[in-house]
Amino acid sequence: QNWTRGMSYCLHSESHLDTGPIYVRENGKLHMVNQGAGGIQNGTPKTRPFRLFSRGFSVELCMNREDDRARRQRTDHFIFTYTKEGNLRYSAKSLFSLVLGYISDNVDHIDSLIGFPEQIAEKLFSAAEARQKFTEPVTGLRALQKFTEAYGSLVLCSLCLRNRYLVISEKLEEIKSFRELTCLDLSCCKLGDEHELLEHLTKEALSSVKRLLLKDNSLSDAGLRRMTAPVRVLKKGLENLLVLDLSCNPKITDVGIGYLLSFKKLNCLDISGTGLKDVNAVIKRIQMRIGLVHSKVPLKEFDHSNCKTEGWAEQTVLQWEQAVMEAIKPQDDVRSRTAALRFYGKTPRIEEVVKCKLVDAETKASGNLQFYKEKVQNCHLPLKKEVAGSHELRNNKKRALPEQEKERTSKQKHLCLTVEDWDLLNTY
Repeated sequence: QNWTRGMSYCLHSESHLDTGPIYVRENGKLHMVNQGAGGIQNGTPKTRPFRLFSRGFSVELCMNREDDRARRQRTDHFIFTYTKEGNLRYSAKSLFSLVLGYISDNVDHIDSLIGFPEQIAEKLFSAAEARQKFTEPVTGLRALQKFTEAYGSLVLCSLCLRNRYLVISEKLEEIKSFRELTCLDLSCCKLGDEHELLEHLTKEALSSVKRLLLKDNSLSDAGLRRMTAPVRVLKKGLENLLVLDLSCNPKITDVGIGYLLSFKKLNCLDISGTGLKDVNAVIKRIQMRIGLVHSKVPLKEFDHSNCKTEGWAEQTVLQWEQAVMEAIKPQDDVRSRTAALRFYGKTPRIEEVVKCKLVDAETKASGNLQFYKEKVQNCHLPLKKEVAGSHELRNNKKRALPEQEKERTSKQKHLCLTVEDWDLLNTY
């Protein structure tokens, strides 16, 4: 009895808290403690309304969009298919695919991929490519650099940007991140001598380029001088170049051709459509110094069909091109309107500039100026060789040997160590 009174007193002292009814079991019977009187009620306990929250408490129902996103992502964990009867059937994805999807969503946060297995890295690149992670302006570049640093030519070994100047201007940093390219086609892009991408060609990252197509790019002797400076002085840069196309660049003269003589490994050369003054002298000079023979028939190495975009990032380059084409779609509508106005004579007609001139007036004047090396038979189409011409070429080579040695000893210092060349190299 005293124990029950003490509990009643304790509850009475904290009566400001609405704890609800309290039951005590004593001598096999259940009793309810009355907080107001401090006694114990026997028999069946009376029901008392119990409040979980105080009066005035309200609950507001809100729809959270983040929960919807999380709920949608949860459906990605399953693969939905249909049975033969037409019933919906789903199965859970593997843990590998779930982890691969999570990493591809956060691919820009990867620190390094050096030493990571190539098979899994290719799947990771494809997963990120499907999510268009490499098209994002900042995070895409960071993620692409991690792959190119670790895998080089596997990401991209050949890149064709023919007539895609807009892609070059929009994704220049991404293009510069590619390493160990063996083939690069920049034809019909009108880059000029001062473009940043042409300066990037002289870097060590592109020393692996063996085929370079620079047709119709508004190049001059100054551009060739910059492009060949590392090879002429430091023996670096495009030293492994085998095929070079410089056709349809009328600003290149006889002086610019002299800079090309530093490419000792060159097997095929196209200088059709350039501004040469003495064509015969240039042909003899190329034959003496590099050992290339003037071809009478167009070579298959310059038909622009062998250079294609190849590598993991092939679809990425297509995504860049599609994004650029979608950005210029409104301009097509404007062109259609202007065409209608021209039809009705409301606006003067302006001739549109052709993007890539495959046949130039100067090309017809100079003719086909393509060269190949006789030892390399896979470089050109089968040609009819005259016996007399081969004998003359061998005699010219024998006569040119002592002359070449004299020129190397007397002019090597002056050609390779000029002040202009050193000033140019200091800019890299």
